[in-house]
Amino acid sequence: VSLSPLREAISRLVPAGLVEFEDQRGYRIAPVSEANLAEVIGLRAELESLALGHAVERAEIDWESAVMGALHRLNRIDAAQAADTWEAAHAAFHMTLIGGCGLPTLVEFCRVLRDQNERYMRLYGPLTGAGRDIADEHAAIAAAAALNRDAEAARRLLRQHIERTGRDLAERFRAQMQTVPA
Repeated sequence: VSLSPLREAISRLVPAGLVEFEDQRGYRIAPVSEANLAEVIGLRAELESLALGHAVERAEIDWESAVMGALHRLNRIDAAQAADTWEAAHAAFHMTLIGGCGLPTLVEFCRVLRDQNERYMRLYGPLTGAGRDIADEHAAIAAAAALNRDAEAARRLLRQHIERTGRDLAERFRAQMQTVPA
């Protein structure tokens, strides 16, 4: 691979917030911090729940079917045995939930925030076994949104789901920072 395609690929990570560019110095991986994690989680909870509310209000049978299909695919994967496959299905489920909102710019912002959140998930481990039943959380969100068409409940459940993930990740972040030598 020559340097030009590599530079192009890295430069595409800058708008996603995963890489930073500094004049005369080049590219570097964007640092992680508890403050950044809190910002990402807060924005993600706010914007995804907003998008989900719009999706429920505009809901059609195709969107409902897509949500339930994405949930079914996600539930058929054992996260402990196929983490990457589960994470791809997890991302697809969340993006399907908000995909019906009819606001492509909002969906793109949500995707960027989800990618930034995923970075913390990969750094601090999957949340399986964190005292949560994530499958039940997803099922409740899908039922409120796609089956019951209850925008308020769906938004509340999605917000709680994202915020709880953020709290779990923040605890893991703090625990790891305490074990890093000064």
